[in-house]
Amino acid sequence: MTVTFFGHRNTPDSIQPSLKKTLIQLIEKEGADTFYVGNEGNFDCIVYNTLKELKAVYPFIQFKVVLAYLTKRKSDFYTPEPDDTVFPDELLKTPLKFAISKRNNIMLKLADTVVMYACTSGSTLNLKALAEDRGKRVINLYKTGN
Repeated sequence: MTVTFFGHRNTPDSIQPSLKKTLIQLIEKEGADTFYVGNEGNFDCIVYNTLKELKAVYPFIQFKVVLAYLTKRKSDFYTPEPDDTVFPDELLKTPLKFAISKRNNIMLKLADTVVMYACTSGSTLNLKALAEDRGKRVINLYKTGN
């Protein structure tokens, strides 16, 4: 099973225990073994660090940080290990202002399940609706009280 992640740039660190519990359940009970995450905000940073931690316990899982840009930018929220990254060929000729949106659509297409932190407004909530429209299973960590 393939899982992708979308969340708000300013997601609180307090969601990490709920995220970890969700990931363990997806791995142990539902066979999740492939994960794709972005690198645009705190949610992505929390996910990346949690996946690195879980890789030590579940060495069979694979995860990649899907980059929207080939070059490092000042606005990058964290810097993943180079071996943990992938840059989709489809983004090579994409104008910069559309890169994140297109990258998110690529990630969504790959997903069986989407784990999110989506509050009441913003582009993350739009991605939640799009995922549901495409028949993806959506787990919203915001609903879990975090």
